[in-house]
Amino acid sequence: MPRSAVALQGEGAFVATRRPPRSVAVVALAAGRGKRMRSATPKVLHPVCGRPSLWHVLRAATRGARPSNVIVVVGEGRRQVEEAVRSWRVRPEPTFVDQGTPLGTGHAVAATEEATQGADDVLILSGDDPLIGGEHVRQLLTVHRRTKAAAAILTTVVDDPRGYGRVIRVGDELIEIVEESEATPAIRKIREISTLVYAFRREELIGALPLVGRDNVQHEYYLPDVLPILKDKGEMVAAVAVDLGGSLGFNTRGSMAAVSSVMRARILEGHMRGGVAVVDPQTTYVDVDVRIGPDTILYPLTFLEGATRVGAGCRLGPSARIVDTTVGEGAEVTFSVAVGSRIGPRASVGPFASLRPGTVLREGAKAGTFVELKAARIGRNSKVPHLSYVGDAVVGEGANIGAGTITVNYDGYDKHRTTIGDGAFIGSDTMLVAPVRVGKQANTAAGSVITRDVPAGALAVERSEQRIVRGYRERKRAARRKQQRGEAVQPEEKGGADRG
Repeated sequence: MPRSAVALQGEGAFVATRRPPRSVAVVALAAGRGKRMRSATPKVLHPVCGRPSLWHVLRAATRGARPSNVIVVVGEGRRQVEEAVRSWRVRPEPTFVDQGTPLGTGHAVAATEEATQGADDVLILSGDDPLIGGEHVRQLLTVHRRTKAAAAILTTVVDDPRGYGRVIRVGDELIEIVEESEATPAIRKIREISTLVYAFRREELIGALPLVGRDNVQHEYYLPDVLPILKDKGEMVAAVAVDLGGSLGFNTRGSMAAVSSVMRARILEGHMRGGVAVVDPQTTYVDVDVRIGPDTILYPLTFLEGATRVGAGCRLGPSARIVDTTVGEGAEVTFSVAVGSRIGPRASVGPFASLRPGTVLREGAKAGTFVELKAARIGRNSKVPHLSYVGDAVVGEGANIGAGTITVNYDGYDKHRTTIGDGAFIGSDTMLVAPVRVGKQANTAAGSVITRDVPAGALAVERSEQRIVRGYRERKRAARRKQQRGEAVQPEEKGGADRG
């Protein structure tokens, strides 16, 4: 049996033991101001495919490193960042370190010296690098430990390396990071650049940080300057190349859009591997927390946002926006918006329907063309086919709501509920003035304004008797001609009523 260490237990007894794994402290840099974003929101809290950038970074770090502790370096916007991170329930629970006056990435890491005590290694990530995944972190730590390097840095190949330091390497060993201002034309052709993702042996990191100077244009302490200090001491520094889709972090709205595009492609690729059909990935937008069942088809201009859950065999789109909504198996949503709703199995929504928060469509229910539902529960196989508003209402099973029906739920002060029983038939252009109940199998006549409860099986009719005004058009024309000649027109000449 292989032994990494042995322990003596009693006379002549040897028991194999394993060397304990190296502990890792995660440091997430989240103190950046993000001036070029031109936003009151801290840069690390800008959303990328439904979650803030820092959320993606912490997820990658905790999944990839299984850290003993997590430290988030904060600065300007501290309150917002801390509140957001706490709401994500990151485990282990993060410690927050205030950088104070921001003097560069090296200064930010130095501020965590006390917080990282007890860890063997320190994993450092930037809060604005959301494309880093757990698999990238694992790859970095694997090489760091295999090569016994004092430090390891994650690198990637980008489409446009201008403004970034170029990576010179031999195998896994980093030789040098050459800044663009010092690069020869040949080196500038290199597209492999360094990220701000590092793994350090903590002892070596803490020893090198005080040696970092500020002799640069910004007069700041730069974390990358630790690497040549370690190499000058004869330490190994590893470079680990990963594919980040040709992009990196973001500093501007434009670069954030590029990062979001890469993330969105990754998300869609994952769903397609799971059996989801995406007709046009370039025009389909799915957030990171969305779950979709197999054999569902996403048509162009479909947006699935927030905590949306979609069952198997659904048809979504074209032009559908579905937010924080559950969609049951076999349901269809086309040219419509659903927010905070539940759409049952084999239900149908659209085209041009709006499901507002609190709406529930049971199995086989329909919300058709130009229908708006708000906090409404539509029963199994019930239909609201077109041109209707149903709000604060409960509709039973097998009911039919005619075109132009409105539940008049607001009196200017309070919202009131409408209840429609199983099998009820609501005639077109019915106004249901809440609070009101329509019983099972009851009917309302078209054009009625219903203000009182309708008993089960009854017909409610509320409209005035039709009146016929004979000769109306000719009298109106004659009165108009007299007006044009300046003659007086008597009231009886303007028209008259005649029943019949």
